[in-house]
Amino acid sequence: MRNVLVTGGAGFIGSNFVRHLLRVHDDISVVNFDKLTYAGNLENLVDVSTDPRYQFVRGDICEVADVESTVRAHTIDTIVHFAAESHVDRSIKGSAVFVRTNVVGTHVLLEVARTLGVGRFLHVSTDEVYGSLGADGKFTEETPLHPNSPYSASKAGSDLLTLAYHHTYGLPVVVTRCSNNYGPYQFPEKLIPLMILNALADKPLPVYGDGLYVRDWLHVEDHCVALRAVLNSGTTGEVYNIGGSNEWKNIDIVKRILHILGKPESLISFVKDRPGHDRRYAIDAGKVREKLGWIPAHTFEQGLEDTVHWYRSNLAWCQHVTSGEYQEYYKMMYHER
Repeated sequence: MRNVLVTGGAGFIGSNFVRHLLRVHDDISVVNFDKLTYAGNLENLVDVSTDPRYQFVRGDICEVADVESTVRAHTIDTIVHFAAESHVDRSIKGSAVFVRTNVVGTHVLLEVARTLGVGRFLHVSTDEVYGSLGADGKFTEETPLHPNSPYSASKAGSDLLTLAYHHTYGLPVVVTRCSNNYGPYQFPEKLIPLMILNALADKPLPVYGDGLYVRDWLHVEDHCVALRAVLNSGTTGEVYNIGGSNEWKNIDIVKRILHILGKPESLISFVKDRPGHDRRYAIDAGKVREKLGWIPAHTFEQGLEDTVHWYRSNLAWCQHVTSGEYQEYYKMMYHER
């Protein structure tokens, strides 16, 4: 691993992973390949923007010419694929862009990787491809796929394409499926940052249905460590589940955020449920723990407090990503390049 292409590197998990790679490896270069849609923000990486090992390329994973020229120009030997439309609610309102980005875009990347001989392809996916659980049990890598939203269906399709490229063409791929991430730089449409920012502004905190939906929560830094372990040591052609072993009901997370901020629970506002809302997700991460020695470092309680503190200390960043000012930042930094 010398020259790494990170797709979606200006997004939440992608930007944290770019920063992680540069921090732990002195001898690699990282190319951040991102279209800069609403959730992609170059301010996420302002602290590494002058690092000579880091470069940004604006491009679309659905455009063969964009991908191929970048892989050739930077002699890419490793692709880590984060780029995706990822919000379930948005997929319910309009699924076409999810199919294009998540399925067609992944196919383009796989084809370029195959034809140009890329040596490692890590496809980052989600536990949502497994569907919903009852009160008991956890998703394992052998759990049949049963996606229940346009978003998760598009991710399941991209997973299967990736694995098929290994089986059919021998492309050296690995696939990871993670539980819900949280931490710094997450776009404020997702549960935890949305609740933090609404609470800080004393606005109602909208909670779907009865608030008893259960998710397994994983700190983004722990996710990055696990991804690097899979990238370096994972068995080609295999899937690795990555979870934090932190099952929490949505309503309990919301109440905990209010408690941390010293805000009243009267701010909670129960709203009409999301169509097809999966009741519970839970990840069995035994494989990545036992085979690769990964152990999450963050407890959810401390990680959530740290996350609340980060958003409270970075309100200017929040205002920029929600107002579109980061587009002006892009023009200022890269328009002439």
